[in-house]
Amino acid sequence: MNNIKKYFSIRDLENLTGIKAHTIRIWEKRYKLLSPERTTTNIRTYSLGSLQKLLNITLLYNNGYKISKIAQLKETEIPIKVQEIMAVQNNKNHVLNAFKMAMINFDQTRFAQTFNSLLADYPFREIFKDYFIPLLHELGLLWQTDTITPAHEHFITGLIKQKILVNIEKLQLTEPTKTDKTFILYLPEGEIHEIGLLYLNYEILLHGYKSIYLGQSIPLDNLGELLGLVENANFVSYFTVAPAQEKIGKYLEELSLSIRKQKGSKVLLLGRQTELIEAGDLPENIDTFGSIEHFVEEVIQ
Repeated sequence: MNNIKKYFSIRDLENLTGIKAHTIRIWEKRYKLLSPERTTTNIRTYSLGSLQKLLNITLLYNNGYKISKIAQLKETEIPIKVQEIMAVQNNKNHVLNAFKMAMINFDQTRFAQTFNSLLADYPFREIFKDYFIPLLHELGLLWQTDTITPAHEHFITGLIKQKILVNIEKLQLTEPTKTDKTFILYLPEGEIHEIGLLYLNYEILLHGYKSIYLGQSIPLDNLGELLGLVENANFVSYFTVAPAQEKIGKYLEELSLSIRKQKGSKVLLLGRQTELIEAGDLPENIDTFGSIEHFVEEVIQ
């Protein structure tokens, strides 16, 4: 695959490990911990092996090992020390690094193995909250700094979606236990970032409610078609990049008008774009939530 990244700049290493470039240079020069290659213009480049080694060194360093002691270890001893730490504690940074290396290498087997090791100790809800949300946040930063390509992002988010869908499917085997409202989940036209909405669907089903999942890029007039079929409809959406800032006001006004046809219907919104909405500008039948946790506590708990 052409998008596999085999060599990294020192800034890439900084972004992926959290260790400042200046510190990496010191460790490299003083302790010979890394052996970069040089481009024809004398710029350092680092291999996948160097990235993996630095991630392991970072874990040891963050767990109390002095860098001078790490430098004295043989190459084969460093991963052994890492495994010793992992045997007595679940190190969050190590797990996130394992997911990142799976992404960099387009390695779905490593992703599955890392996920299954977590699943042995934690329910899916905790894995999503404690590992997938921080990972997704970090992916955004890595993409913005050109450390990873869109192909990397699509690969890892596709695997996360698979895990959410598997857990949704398990819940769909049982009938809803709460019938006072039905949730209709959709993304507005132009919005394709689906992970947040998918996970909300999982939480809604987990709490015993019925949901109708429409998915990405749904026109407003499609929502109106459901009003005559569903009582006490709660429309749930996730605004990550759409509607655009200059269009949000008009969109919310049209959305509010379209659902007023049915008494008791509401719109519940999450996502980055909702931060652009002034609370006083919200129609009375539309609410916003700052996080998934907030939504769960206020709406379905």
